[in-house]
Amino acid sequence: MHRHTQCSRAFRTATGTLALAAVLASTAGCKEMRIRVDDDKGGGHTAAAPRTALPTTPAAPPSSRTAKPPAAKPTHAAPKPVLAPGARSERVRDLQARLRQVKHFDRNPTGYYGSVTAAAVSDFQRAQGLPRTGTVDAATLSALRVRTHPPTRSELYPPTARPVAAPDKRCLTGRVICISKKSDTLAWMVDGKVVSAMDVRFGSQYSPTREGTFAITFKSRHHVSTIYDSPMPYAMFFSGGQAIHYSSDFAARGYSGASHGCVNVRDKDKIATLFQQVEPGTKVVIYK
Repeated sequence: MHRHTQCSRAFRTATGTLALAAVLASTAGCKEMRIRVDDDKGGGHTAAAPRTALPTTPAAPPSSRTAKPPAAKPTHAAPKPVLAPGARSERVRDLQARLRQVKHFDRNPTGYYGSVTAAAVSDFQRAQGLPRTGTVDAATLSALRVRTHPPTRSELYPPTARPVAAPDKRCLTGRVICISKKSDTLAWMVDGKVVSAMDVRFGSQYSPTREGTFAITFKSRHHVSTIYDSPMPYAMFFSGGQAIHYSSDFAARGYSGASHGCVNVRDKDKIATLFQQVEPGTKVVIYK
């Protein structure tokens, strides 16, 4: 009986020790541990702990460990404009004169950077293999200066917005008011030389300005139209009710309007001077 009780106690001790060994083994991963078990007699034996593997976290895919964010592409700032549409200055006048030298601008300089100037700049850039922006950057300005000379004063300040047309052969002798519908200009000519020139506009398709050779019939400094009740300062009549005269509407609106058949002049000072020089009987030639 005593021996049975003693064996039972030894069994319980060994069992408890083995349970403890199992716990220790579970915390040690897959490595085998050997635990010494002693009985009440001082003897003992060694028990191997069971192999128990700890759960492991799945490794990240190689691509997620090695992938790097794409490198940012270098950005290049657009060339800084030197001159752009909307500008109004002497630099714009110089630009227009130079563009006209290389035949990319078919008008006279005005000093205003509008749609016509932008189109001329774009056309020049295309010819030089530059980006067609319509604005002037340092590269465009440099290319233009290499191909042109500094504009003269007459190139910078011509008498008309558009180049004066080559005179009709009827204008080459005597004193003639030579008017070109193609260039929208009037040239006051004496013996084949241009004394002065000015911008003009004509009647619309419903009231066209007549073409041909005429003569000034009479002048009226403060004339007012009896048909339209509109002022016609410095009027010089050449064909019935059609006359050359100053137009405040032309001065304000430019070529967006038209006359009722007359030849409108927008520079008041120039036509005032012409009015003083012209006499009745002076020849007038209007041609395309």
